Amino acid sequence: MIKAVMVINTLGKPRLSKFYEFQPAEKQQELIRHVYAVLSSRPDNVSNFIRSLGTVFGPDTRLVYKHYATLYFVFLFDNSENELAMLDLIQVFVETLDKCFKSVCELDVVFNYSKMHTILDEIILGGQVLETDSVEVMRAVEEISKLESTTSAGTMINKSIPSWWAR
Repeated sequence: MIKAVMVINTLGKPRLSKFYEFQPAEKQQELIRHVYAVLSSRPDNVSNFIRSLGTVFGPDTRLVYKHYATLYFVFLFDNSENELAMLDLIQVFVETLDKCFKSVCELDVVFNYSKMHTILDEIILGGQVLETDSVEVMRAVEEISKLESTTSAGTMINKSIPSWWAR
């Protein structure tokens, strides 16, 4: 099971974090700080897999990360998941973001927070992998965006017309 997904910039600021096991907010912040401390202290020429994270995450938690430009994409998971499959899932997530935002950067992550969560929810739900094809994920995200835009437009029109004028 996937326990958490994090996108952290190189200064340690979390840009996206999603926990699939309940953690209080304080514990989540502690986990993010710990992950950043581990990642920032690693040289660039080492593996992207970390097996032992100490007692902070539990004995069977593993971490896979990928560093793109100013962002670390991090997946935390237990022994039931394959490390290479998780690395590939990070690649699917980043490819989907690239398709969605035309060469994704940190500002896209910051200003399109809800779309990031929508994309992530199409790939992973409840800690389980749903979809690994970025084309299918993009198709689903586009459909959701269309539904949201038509629902929002209809709601905004109804609210903007005074009731006495609509009679």
